Formats: sequence, structure tokens, C-alpha cells
Amino acid sequence: MKLKLKWALLTMVFTIVTVLTGCEPLLVLDPKGPQAEAQANDIMLSIFLMSGIVIVVLAILVFVLIKYRASKQSEDYEPPHIEGSPIVEAICIGIPIIIVIFLSIVSVRSNYIVESTPQGYEDQEPLIIYASSSNWKWHFSYPEQGIETVNYLYIPANRAIEFKLYSHGPITSFWIPQLGGQKYAMSDMVTTLHLAADVEGEFMGRNANFSGSGFAENVFDVTSMSNADFEDWVEEVHETAPALTEEKFEELLEPGHLGRSTYTGTHLEFSPAPSHDHGDNAEESEHEHHESTDKDEKSDHENHGQTNETEESDHSQH
Repeated sequence: MKLKLKWALLTMVFTIVTVLTGCEPLLVLDPKGPQAEAQANDIMLSIFLMSGIVIVVLAILVFVLIKYRASKQSEDYEPPHIEGSPIVEAICIGIPIIIVIFLSIVSVRSNYIVESTPQGYEDQEPLIIYASSSNWKWHFSYPEQGIETVNYLYIPANRAIEFKLYSHGPITSFWIPQLGGQKYAMSDMVTTLHLAADVEGEFMGRNANFSGSGFAENVFDVTSMSNADFEDWVEEVHETAPALTEEKFEELLEPGHLGRSTYTGTHLEFSPAPSHDHGDNAEESEHEHHESTDKDEKSDHENHGQTNETEESDHSQH
């Protein structure tokens, strides 16, 4: 009987190991950019920390079950009175508090990292791409290059990318797992997402927020290439791709699935993105607003001074 149980356990372990070897690695744990690497490190740190907690708790549970297991005692046995231990209570309360504080610090620090320009790319000008979604497609507008693509994205490697996200329909979530975390795209505002690819290659992108019956196929391909190849692609598009007209864009917005397509010009020319920008430009807009206010106040002050001079001139003539 023991031999059969032993072989059954070995067979189960061998089967599990064999099945797991055929699994592809989790994309979020296979980062290809600084933002994704920071998030992957946080995930692994959390996994190791939680695994350690689980192991310690299970070890204590086994110890308590063995040490304080039920035993045969006389009917008149009365267990001794034990007072609560301040040390044990402090450990039970203090350790969870320390863990929560530690994870909070790690999370806040990580949030600041992924919400800013990728580390190592602060001194270069980012490539700005407007990524907008519709049922059930992704539209990528390159305003500097005068290009628009549907359901695929070409980016230069080793360059910061600044995505401006919004939606032509329901709320969606822009996500390239190997380059960074997801961020929502909404119809009434623009959100900013900073990413970068450290290597050349092909990645998968998708909508990570349920948005209707076509959600499952709301995906796009991402290709990271050298800057020279990216410039060659831009020139090729301008030579071969048709112009994007307003009528064609309205056709693209119709609900449904499409393949990849490429156009010269962008829909931003006749269908601009929402004016409210929830991202890096918010501070710039506020700064511009203050500058405009200061200019208005200065202009009012100058006009007031001219009015006083005119009144003094009229008074002297009288």
C-alpha cells in the first residue's frame, strides 16, 4: 500500500512538472523596458514576501497543532490559567503593520517611477503617439511623422515614447505587458502613459478593460526597431499609403474588427483629441494660465497708468 502511494505521488509530481514546462513565461515577468522592469521587480518582491509569510504561518500552525493537540486527561483536569503575553501580541500586531508600511513605500515609489519619463531617457525628446480606441480597434496617430496606423504600432527602440490615450467609445485600457502597465483611455479626456523599449522585437498589446462583445479580439501588434528602420518605415508610408480622409475615418469607427491598415495624415486634423489632458501637460497648462493671467494684469496696470496720465494732461490744460 505504501509503495502504491509513493508511486502515485511521484507520478503526480512528474505530471505537474511536465505540464508546467510547456507553459509560456508570464509576459509581465519578461520585461523589455524600464517601466515594465520596475513593475516586474515589485511583483517578485511581493511574491517572495507573501511566500515567506505563508511559510512562517504554516510552520507555526504545524507547531501549535502538534504541541497543543488533544490528549487523554482525567475528567477533573483543569488547565492552568495563562495570562496574555504582551510580546506575542506586539509581534502579532507589529509585524503586519511593518509589512503594510513597507509595501506602501514600495508601491508609492514605483508609481512615481512608472508615471514619469523612463529612467535613462530623461535627456531625449520623447516620440509622441496618440493611441485612441474604438469598437473594437486601436488607432495610432503620429502627429510629428504625419502617419496613422490601425491595429499595429511601430516604435523605435531605446527612445522614450509618450502615449496620449483616449477613446472614441467606451472606456478601454491600453496595455503592452512587456513594456509597462495598463492605463485607461476615456472619451472625454486624454491620459498620458510613458513607455520605452530597451530592445528590438515584437510584443503583444491589447485592451485590458471589458468593452463589449468584441473585447476579446481588441488587440494590436507592437514592433520595436532601430531608429534607422523606423525612419525608413516613415518614408515608405509617405510614398505608398493613401491619405486618411474624414469619410474613411468615420468608416473605421464603425463597430467591428479590422486588420492592419496604414494612412498618411492623422484624424487629429479634423477630429482632434479631447482638450482636457490628464497628465504631464496639466502643470504646463496651469503654468500657461498663470502666465496669461499675469500678462492680463500687467496690461490692465499699463492701461490704468495711461488713463491716469490722460487725466493729468486734461487737468493741466484746464
